[in-house]
Amino acid sequence: MAFKMREALMTVAAMCCAAAANAQRPAVVELFTSEGCSSCPPAESYIGELARRHDVLALAYHVDYWDELGWRDRFALGQATQRQSIYAQNLRKPSVYTPQIVIDGHTDYVGSDRSSIGGALKVGSREGVPVGVSLHDGEVIVRVEPPSGTQVTPGDVVLVTYLRSAVSAIGRGENAGRTLQEFNIVRSFRSLGRWNGQAQVFHAQVSTLPTDATDVAVLIQNVGQGLIVGAAAAALR
Repeated sequence: MAFKMREALMTVAAMCCAAAANAQRPAVVELFTSEGCSSCPPAESYIGELARRHDVLALAYHVDYWDELGWRDRFALGQATQRQSIYAQNLRKPSVYTPQIVIDGHTDYVGSDRSSIGGALKVGSREGVPVGVSLHDGEVIVRVEPPSGTQVTPGDVVLVTYLRSAVSAIGRGENAGRTLQEFNIVRSFRSLGRWNGQAQVFHAQVSTLPTDATDVAVLIQNVGQGLIVGAAAAALR
């Protein structure tokens, strides 16, 4: 009886692994925005719509270079500005700008250009590196598996925390007097390590994450902040 039970469990595990190996990943849409930018609210509204889609992982990074122009964005991160600057170099852009949307780490659009962004998201299914995120005993556990039958390139495992939604009353700057609705606001991100192309498990303590974060996402990204090849998300609460 014990042998049959163990055999059944092994069969289920094999089926799960096979399913994971053929899993589809969401399109990763990264918006670079600021509460001080009058062109950004339409892009942030669009991010709110995309955040409701199951085939999209939408993330809004608030940059800090608008903070000296009349309004200090409470969600601004110096890291977000650095990430956008790396994308500008990789995508051969003359400078950073807001609102900018980067899809899957390799193409960018003006964040309010719904037609172009919508078209880019219609490319069909996206196969990628199978990645799973779960919470257990105060830890975020990230499991990364090699895709079947595909040659893989090692990449960075990036842990992103975000706040699902917020409302901000803007007192000064270009958006003075407006009340902004914001979505999937990135509160932190960091590398958990290098994925070597094999099955690996990464850990992060929930106690080390920002207290206002409601969700966590994991990106598997080619070294040098290149193409995003895997993505998943889970609610913290």
